[in-house]
Amino acid sequence: MTDRHHLLVHGGTFAAVGDGGDISGVRGGSSPDGLFVRDARHLSRWQLTVDGAVPEALTPVADGDTARCVLVPRGGRNEPPACTIFREQAVAEGAFVESLRFTSNRQAPTTVRVAVTADADFTDQFELRSDYRTYAKSGAVRTRQVLGDGVRFGYQRGDWRSSTTVTAEPAPDGVEETGTGARRLVWTLELEPHGSAELSLRVAARPHGAAHEPEVPRSPAAANERLIALEGEFAEGVPFPTGWPELAAACARGLSDLASLQVPARGPDGEELRVPAGGVPWFLTLLGRDALLTSLFTLPYRPQLAAATLPALAATQATEVGAQAVCQPGKIVHEVRHGELAHFGQVPYGRYYGSVDATPLFLVLLGAYTEQTGDLSLARRLEPNARAAIGWMLDHGGLTSRGYLVYRSDGGGLANQNWKDSPGAMCSADGSRPSGPVMAAGAQGYAYDALRRTAQLSRTVWDDEVYAALLEQAAGDLRDRFQRDFWMTERGFPALALDGDGRHVDALASDAGHLLWSGLLDKEYGELVGRRLLEPDFFSGWGVRTLASGQAAYHPLSYHRGSVWPHDNALITLGLARYGLHDEARTVAHALVDAATAAGHRLPEVLAGYGRDTHSEPVPYPHACVRESRSAAAPLALLTAVGGA
Repeated sequence: MTDRHHLLVHGGTFAAVGDGGDISGVRGGSSPDGLFVRDARHLSRWQLTVDGAVPEALTPVADGDTARCVLVPRGGRNEPPACTIFREQAVAEGAFVESLRFTSNRQAPTTVRVAVTADADFTDQFELRSDYRTYAKSGAVRTRQVLGDGVRFGYQRGDWRSSTTVTAEPAPDGVEETGTGARRLVWTLELEPHGSAELSLRVAARPHGAAHEPEVPRSPAAANERLIALEGEFAEGVPFPTGWPELAAACARGLSDLASLQVPARGPDGEELRVPAGGVPWFLTLLGRDALLTSLFTLPYRPQLAAATLPALAATQATEVGAQAVCQPGKIVHEVRHGELAHFGQVPYGRYYGSVDATPLFLVLLGAYTEQTGDLSLARRLEPNARAAIGWMLDHGGLTSRGYLVYRSDGGGLANQNWKDSPGAMCSADGSRPSGPVMAAGAQGYAYDALRRTAQLSRTVWDDEVYAALLEQAAGDLRDRFQRDFWMTERGFPALALDGDGRHVDALASDAGHLLWSGLLDKEYGELVGRRLLEPDFFSGWGVRTLASGQAAYHPLSYHRGSVWPHDNALITLGLARYGLHDEARTVAHALVDAATAAGHRLPEVLAGYGRDTHSEPVPYPHACVRESRSAAAPLALLTAVGGA
């Protein structure tokens, strides 16, 4: 988000408002404002005016779970404002609530004319991205219905229906048309000398498929109480390090964010679950890879995330071949969307399977959860899903035919299907892109770990020794092949990937650290890689760059070709500790914690790759998700890797 927008998040709902609490609804840019529920914008305009003019902010909205600001009508030094407006806003599931308190600054009675202009365009989030795509929406109808205490906006296109209801207490004196589709709620307030008057506005979003309108809290304070209780419950009992207060603060901030980033999902039997979303603003939904890594990072502290994520992903596991969604039997979903464009098949992301690594990570988490908790019931319940996932890896995934997990560019979806999924992210040192199928190094590490952990489940839970031996043999063979085919002897480092002809994609990239986390490399190679990642071209002082500087492909403001990702660094730190490189692990951990401390103890999705030696504060990446589940969970992974050191 830009610094002009401030986020309020609760579950599958978020609002992005400006410094004065308004929503402009302007399209374009990297971060549109509005109230969003299930991939649709349910408020596209929300503008307060006093006596016909937009007030100015004395105290703009600050970051927090509640948006608070202080406003005054515009005036001059010789004409003090007649009143002061105290504005407070919050969100709950499917709801937005606002209180406005107008306090007179005069010794005589004062009349204030107040208006709130509201609109709901129900735009799908994919329409708001800056990718210059347009989508036909023939037959769409928008309605506005004046109510006794507000207005209801409706939207219908075929079988798709949604609505937004705005109500106020006291009821507005009138609801006016604006000529644009928006409606203006108006009041005339009579203020006694130095007296006050209050307005309460409540917005209920009913997305397509919802059985009824949500329960809207009576006030922002009530909504905030709900969220504080949820955050407190989520953080309770976690052993924060007493000797490292900055890491403790980052863990606490991360747990608070994770509490608000849980979205609804369903398991194989239709049971209701809460799973970690990807992040806001663009990914407040179930993303397979993100939810799995978040659950792995939090597993020692909050195993309930894994206990929900695994059945939710089992319920969406592919059972057939579908070309548009890159769908194949046994594959774990990459992304689940609930919006209008997904509903009508105009984007492939309703259930989209364009991920080469979500399937092995599903198996890694299932094995790790069973080992961590001692709970065998989930492994027994999901045995068919785990076997199907192994089947995908061996068959469609490419382990049997190619020797490695492989993906091909999806013209209608993602060009790259590993964690570095932006166009051009998979590249050689000179920036050239591989042709044909791609075998990404990190995914092979996940596959190795998945095979080993599933072999353990087969032996200890499913009582299938033959299957266990088969998987262990496959894991050993993969390890041998990888070190033969991926290792670049002249550079002492593994290739980022192999192209379709088996040639090295030779960029020096942080993905090598994932191989330490997975345990794929021999000890000698692992130690070489771990120490190399701490050299200055890789290590910025805030973390390990995705691509080492000095290569032609490097750019500090590229999404995946020189930036610093907290979750990437969390995996690297866990890997360094696994290989006994504890000093290096502490170095990376301290860098990340310092970056979090500089930003109110919150780690963003990604940072720019500029070095700490040239700039004493971490430089933000301009289009990062401010709240992202993997980054929120990263401090807990650091705690696991290095303790309170």
